[in-house]
Amino acid sequence: MIRIGCGQGFWGDSSEAPVRLVEDGPLDYLALDYLAEVTMSILQKQKKENPAFGYARDFPALMERIQKSGVKVIANAGGVNPVACAEEVRRRCPQLKVAVVLGDDILDRVDSFPLLNIDTGEALSTVREQVLSANAYLGAFPIAEALRTGADVVVTGRCADAALVLAPMIFKFGWGETDWDLLAAGITAGHIVECGAQCTGGNCLADWETIPDLARIGYPIVEAEADGSFVITKHVGSGGRVSLGSVKEQLVYEVGDPRAYYTPDVIADFTTVTLVEDGKDRVKVTGAHGLPRPEMLKASISYHWGWKASGTLVYGPPMAVEKARRGAKIVDERCELLGLKFDRAVTEVFGEEWAMLRMAVRARERGAVERWTREMVPLVLNGPPGATGYGEGRPKAHQVVAYWPALLPREAVVTRVEVLG
Repeated sequence: MIRIGCGQGFWGDSSEAPVRLVEDGPLDYLALDYLAEVTMSILQKQKKENPAFGYARDFPALMERIQKSGVKVIANAGGVNPVACAEEVRRRCPQLKVAVVLGDDILDRVDSFPLLNIDTGEALSTVREQVLSANAYLGAFPIAEALRTGADVVVTGRCADAALVLAPMIFKFGWGETDWDLLAAGITAGHIVECGAQCTGGNCLADWETIPDLARIGYPIVEAEADGSFVITKHVGSGGRVSLGSVKEQLVYEVGDPRAYYTPDVIADFTTVTLVEDGKDRVKVTGAHGLPRPEMLKASISYHWGWKASGTLVYGPPMAVEKARRGAKIVDERCELLGLKFDRAVTEVFGEEWAMLRMAVRARERGAVERWTREMVPLVLNGPPGATGYGEGRPKAHQVVAYWPALLPREAVVTRVEVLG
């Protein structure tokens, strides 16, 4: 049996969770998932501004804190610059051996494939000039290959979230590329824990009012067996709860067809899975069934769509709601006089005795959005009385990044492993 903890569900998750996982009980592997689809575009922009960036820069600092734990760490913190990430880990922790999985970045080759939008069927050529990042989802076998080098830390770029958990099972148990049911079991485990504390009581609809000690919520641990069975649990004494409800909610999270959950390594059928209570804060999972892996790999592509801005004001009594609504109308009328056009505009008023006005706009061109940002804050002196809550000052225009999912031939992506130290 191996114990795999998941200490990050996204870039920005608790910085203390991985530390508590390795300090509060036995653990063999620590999986850290940093990458949402939009994260890649953010990292690509950072790398463009500074070639040394482009990865989750809090990860090397975390490794510095847990470097003496003896736990093998697998993280997709590399983003669009995994080598730079690994080099920074080595600089801070020179005694650690770090392996890097490469091959997911296809930004320089997007013109080599059709890359039709999965949802609309459009060709990428329609937004080609606006493309910011392009990465193929890699599977677990390159990560397992990296573990075979004896690495203490494995850094990847874009890979399937669940692959971070499946990889140590492949490495430890010797599962092969056609062991479909075993691979499906590992993917099921990885999918359940990939969002961190979301399966231990966080963001949980099942009896959320009664979930204990969320301030000290424990992050999930997979106790995996070579036969594909596994238990979802957490460290004894930590907050939160592992229950049938919390695990089931995560099992169906972000799933289109539960009979066919596509990953680079296997197509998992979640409808065959059995979940049973296995003691306090323990849920045992068995019966996973897998189908042969898909012929195509998914590509995650981001592109610049346009611009957006939002701002808030707070109005005090009396007649706070009426003041807020009147302020919004004034801004709209002024924009109409200026001839400003937006793809979408939203106005929201919250509260009763005190009211918060929130306004937001979105447009293809930056000019209209930038001009709008100069019309809200002046309401403090030239609109209804009693406005406050504008501490952030004038709203700022921000880039809108859109997502372009596509498929490309599996053979077009070649992975490799580099070892540092």
